[in-house]
Amino acid sequence: MQLQVLNSQAADIDIIFGFYDLAIAHQKKVFNKHWQGFSREMVQTEIDENRQYKILVDGVVACVFAVTFNDPLIWGARDQDAIYIHRIVTHPEFRGHSFVKEIIKWAKDYAAKNNIKFIRMDTWADNEKLLKYYTGCGFDYVGVVSMEKTDGLPKHYEGIRLSLFEIVL
Repeated sequence: MQLQVLNSQAADIDIIFGFYDLAIAHQKKVFNKHWQGFSREMVQTEIDENRQYKILVDGVVACVFAVTFNDPLIWGARDQDAIYIHRIVTHPEFRGHSFVKEIIKWAKDYAAKNNIKFIRMDTWADNEKLLKYYTGCGFDYVGVVSMEKTDGLPKHYEGIRLSLFEIVL
């Protein structure tokens, strides 16, 4: 199995949104909260800024994720020297391939080349399954934050509590 982490391209935007639709359908089945859609403009900006990625398995898109380098509304005063991973979606045919661990390996390499000190993520505070999964992948659980200001964030962040995770490098 050949695995590659590559920047997404403009031609990938429909694939990315197809993955988001799959994720929302899955979230509705397994949890009491779900993403509420994303703007194409936001995703296109991530692509243009080389912050949207895809994982290929033998040339097939198996997973997508996005990153940012600041996340002040979620991380507050701790928002510094970090790569923040968002919206990891694995295609159902590729579940069980531990792509979060692959993303962590990729992020560690990226961080080493760019003087970044933390890899960080968040998820809904009451999602026990993901909390266990992310800590099992090597993230430390660092607490809960209640979202008050959400201007510029996707709609699903409104009025929620988030569990925060990080890996110190």
